[in-house]
Amino acid sequence: MAGDTGVEEGVGLTALMVAAARAIETHRPDALARDVYAEHFVRASPASADWPVRPQQVPDGDADPLWGRLGRYFGLRTRVLDDFILRHVRAGTRQVVLFGAGLDTRAYRLDWPSGCTVFELDQEGVLAFKAKVLDGLGAVPTVERVPIGADLRLEWAGALTRAGFDPAAPAVWLAEGLLLYLPHAAERALIEAVHGLSAAGSALAYEIKLSPESAAVRESPIYAVARRTGIDLLAMFPLEPRPDSAGDLTARGWHTSVHTAFEFTCRHGRGPEPDPGWPDAIAANRWVFAGRPRR
Repeated sequence: MAGDTGVEEGVGLTALMVAAARAIETHRPDALARDVYAEHFVRASPASADWPVRPQQVPDGDADPLWGRLGRYFGLRTRVLDDFILRHVRAGTRQVVLFGAGLDTRAYRLDWPSGCTVFELDQEGVLAFKAKVLDGLGAVPTVERVPIGADLRLEWAGALTRAGFDPAAPAVWLAEGLLLYLPHAAERALIEAVHGLSAAGSALAYEIKLSPESAAVRESPIYAVARRTGIDLLAMFPLEPRPDSAGDLTARGWHTSVHTAFEFTCRHGRGPEPDPGWPDAIAANRWVFAGRPRR
């Protein structure tokens, strides 16, 4: 049962999993990203209250498939996408849209230039849980933050523009850990809407999973360990073939690039490494970066 937190079932529970991974990453001596709020979300929900939030609380350390290997992946992903957003706002973009914002605290922890606005779209229950925890901590955003309750499988663009988003100005769009869970049609609709709302100079980053995954990858220890915490990740991934959203954007005139996480592990010197010794769910993930050229 979801309870009062609104984040104890389905994709909401994965938001807590990512928060736990960010908390563990925060306390590593070589942390790629730091989120001092993450552990408070984990402890505030009965579903995750006993999960680890420190490296020393993970019995097998980095050898643990979930809190070690996948946790390192989330830490690296956080850093790469932090850098992506900051690069664009420091170059002058002033609108940032976070799809499936979940327990994201970028509006509180990043060093924002003046005049920026961060729009956070997610389910009402998730946003309410986040607000309750952060308000209880006395946390204050370092940027103008606009939360918008929305089901991203349905129409959301109207709510975004009514909240003050300006389609005539460039924007940075981020879909972190979202498109993996959306049906084919919902992903296509989201990409279509982003294109329609993006002025020249806009940028988009999102994460996808290659499909269909091989039978071996579906047996990844990451999925088995996650099930022991009550999270059946495989059950959340649509089984239908995924759309080629990067190809669609390229056809519309966007510049796109597709990367593995391992490329950024090499760049930063930290993060998950390829491991041929076991089926690798991480190897099936891709990070896509797209930009709409300025005319």
